[in-house]
Amino acid sequence: MRTVKTKGIIIAEKMMSDFDKILTILTPNMGKIECVAKGSRRPKSLLMAGTQFLCFGEYVLYKGSDNYSMNSCETIELFYNIRTDLDKLKYAVYITKIINDVTTENQNNYKVLQLFLNTLYVISNTDKDLEFVTSVFRIRLLSIIGYRPEIEECKICKQKENLAKFSIKDNGFKCEACGKQDKGAIDMNETTKDAIRYIILADAKKIYSFQISKESIEELKIISKVYLTEKLEREYKL
Repeated sequence: MRTVKTKGIIIAEKMMSDFDKILTILTPNMGKIECVAKGSRRPKSLLMAGTQFLCFGEYVLYKGSDNYSMNSCETIELFYNIRTDLDKLKYAVYITKIINDVTTENQNNYKVLQLFLNTLYVISNTDKDLEFVTSVFRIRLLSIIGYRPEIEECKICKQKENLAKFSIKDNGFKCEACGKQDKGAIDMNETTKDAIRYIILADAKKIYSFQISKESIEELKIISKVYLTEKLEREYKL
């Protein structure tokens, strides 16, 4: 048996016996792991706070032959405002379902975890439009996990001007002429196009540092939802 120390966030919990839990923890370097937290449901347990859903903390784990067991934890962030607002919680649960599906064991998840934490922070601590936040999250996540769209030129003719369509089928921007040949291509205005470029290229800590009109938020929502459904082959509902 060996001891492992890691930061991570609780993305799922399952009750086990009267006082124990089985936790799913997303870590930056070990991927998604399952861990038994014995006694964590006892009222005076030192593990209680750090083993709640969406708690980000530092964990000391024992690696046994079959699974991990939690020895101790130190809470870093509880995202309290999400826990006390049903609307914020609904969106946090939505993005957590997606995170759970795209992560596995023994995987470097640093960029995914960073995006997840940044998104939860914005949901918890700002009043930004939640549809806008989840749209940004979807596009950035897809770009991280291997579905980055072409954003510099038309996917077909390679011209860089008049890019007015987003092609789900061909993964990226298309000009007006080429877009008309693609029945599934989605219209986007200039602001939406620039927003998608910014989301993909911006520093991780700044991806939510912009504002767009309600019209562009709606276009971004449609594009990001359809693109996510197409690439992950699953529809996620709020």
